[in-house]
Amino acid sequence: MLKVGVIGTGGIFKWAHLPGWTSHKEVEIVAFCDAFRASAEAAAKDFPDAKVYDDYRELIDDPSIDIVGISTPNLYHSEIAIAALRKGKHVFCEKPDAVNPIEAQKMADVARESGKLLMTMRNNRFSEEAKFAKRIIEQGQLGDLYMGRCGWIRRRGIPGRGGWFTTKSLSGGGPLIDLGVHMIDMAMWLSGNPKPVTVSGSTYRKFADRPDASGNIPEGTFDVEDLAAGFIRFDNGASLQIEFSWASNIEEEKKFLEWRGTEGGFSLVNDKLSLFTENAGVLIDQQPKFPEAAVPQHTANIWHFVECVLGRETPIITPDHGVDMIKILSAIYESAELGREIRL
Repeated sequence: MLKVGVIGTGGIFKWAHLPGWTSHKEVEIVAFCDAFRASAEAAAKDFPDAKVYDDYRELIDDPSIDIVGISTPNLYHSEIAIAALRKGKHVFCEKPDAVNPIEAQKMADVARESGKLLMTMRNNRFSEEAKFAKRIIEQGQLGDLYMGRCGWIRRRGIPGRGGWFTTKSLSGGGPLIDLGVHMIDMAMWLSGNPKPVTVSGSTYRKFADRPDASGNIPEGTFDVEDLAAGFIRFDNGASLQIEFSWASNIEEEKKFLEWRGTEGGFSLVNDKLSLFTENAGVLIDQQPKFPEAAVPQHTANIWHFVECVLGRETPIITPDHGVDMIKILSAIYESAELGREIRL
């Protein structure tokens, strides 16, 4: 039985991480930690034998703990992950990996040195639609993928306004680092994880000081972007357009990903997959139908991590994927600030 200590017991832990840990038969949560001790105590109420901490250092000092799960504000991901790895723990971390490339690289280096498994949440890879698209791409049915688009755009959907999400020192950024991780990662994974070579981007902050329905200006810090757009070039010649927003004047919220290949293409819009091919000179559109997933994506991601720790599966998410991701996001912010393309 693998013993898990969790650090950070807020909303993302409760609905995304907790079900994954508790539903695996070879996992037991034995410790809860949160800087707000009352939150950790509330999370532990159904685990009478679990220990409760408000300092993560005390949790990772426990030699009986095999795995540390991290679901804190973004700023603390790398600090806690590195400390836990150095204490001989396997680490599963909420996205993003880190708030800058230096910290992401440190995480990858320490994971390698420690010989322990480090994995960051990439739940979208585990949807039935994404897994099917991955299979047909690897079978060569779409040919060479060369041009892609992805994004997650909201009409109004600013999370935790005035809290850590909108405070750059804690989050590292706005929708680009919050939503961009999901869709850029899936786009890169489906296309074989090519290496990014250049990026160009723009960011905008237009809704931070907009009055609410009552005419009041919301209080609290809002020093991140509410929209980011950009363009990524990869070492295999492929390109990817990106757009992410928490608030913009569009028709409706949309999450989308598409790749165009030499033999076919696909789009994944709000989790609906469509294929676009040609046969005998005729253009063909297909909409595959999938059974309801037996396991939610976040749970499937955590189960994959556990199976990798147990040696029964090979990780499909590696620390190097995280390093490339944070390099991209950081370079887009730099490009937006400097007004020019950035070479990685």
